[in-house]
Amino acid sequence: MISLMLLLVAPVCTLAAQDTTTRVTLTNGSRLAVPGGEIWYRVVGGGRGIPVVLIHGGPGNPSVYLKSLEALGDERVVVRYDQLGAGYSDVVHDTTLFTIPHFVEELDLLRQHLGIDRLNLYGHSWGAILALEYYRAHPQQVASLILASETLDIPGFFGNVRRIFADMPDSMARAVRARAEHAPYDSVAFQAAMREFRSHFTRTPVPAEMDTLTKMLNPEVAAYMLGTSPFAPSGTLRQYDATPYLGQVKVPVLFVVGEFDVAGPEIVKRHASLTPGAQFVVIPNAGHHIQWDNPTATMGAVRSFLSGVDSRP
Repeated sequence: MISLMLLLVAPVCTLAAQDTTTRVTLTNGSRLAVPGGEIWYRVVGGGRGIPVVLIHGGPGNPSVYLKSLEALGDERVVVRYDQLGAGYSDVVHDTTLFTIPHFVEELDLLRQHLGIDRLNLYGHSWGAILALEYYRAHPQQVASLILASETLDIPGFFGNVRRIFADMPDSMARAVRARAEHAPYDSVAFQAAMREFRSHFTRTPVPAEMDTLTKMLNPEVAAYMLGTSPFAPSGTLRQYDATPYLGQVKVPVLFVVGEFDVAGPEIVKRHASLTPGAQFVVIPNAGHHIQWDNPTATMGAVRSFLSGVDSRP
């Protein structure tokens, strides 16, 4: 979630039919016109596997932190893109575009533009919300869902953030409460609390990707959709809760979460239990950015799942 990321850094081509082998030249990226502007996307890889689209979190983060998952391209086409307002896509200020229906539409326009019939969706954090909502709108286009470090229950997610802070030593917890009441950032105890909290986001970030992420994130999108407080949501997603819909999902689903994830492994496990036939995997020694903290385990879980999806009739 980008509002929490701000807390951490301050101050501190058409594809061939998927039943034949697809080969796509690796490029630096292309652009596609969507309502409100242009989005940036990148297509890599090839193979007989059903294509996978990587959906970044935020809202307002660039997709660069998901770059390592392009390694899936040795088995299938991989599409990575930046949502409108984020990363290399156009910066926009029209808040009427900062909606779930808009982001679902732009994803489907990208799918159509690339000529993909059915796809796997890998959605991370807020991207898991978008993946699920895309499935609800276009179920016939979705082969499977990978919901990574998902935030499908926004009130529950922020409740877990408050729990993490409440469980810290008293001095840190008091400093965080004081900061929530607009005390200065320069408290030693508060900075110690932030170091502890960062471990729930990432324990071993990729420096170059982290640098790009912090430079290219767009706080305006998150401020509108989530609010500006890391302790309670106040934006348009503040009451979003997808748990009533999980029992209606009819495609294979993988829930994957870090052992120390700010999303809360127990919360994600409960969501998996509500989803028919879903798989649930905990990535050891990882926070929210599982692809940074434990890339081997993350890639292994995703590859195994997608292989099973490919083998289904």
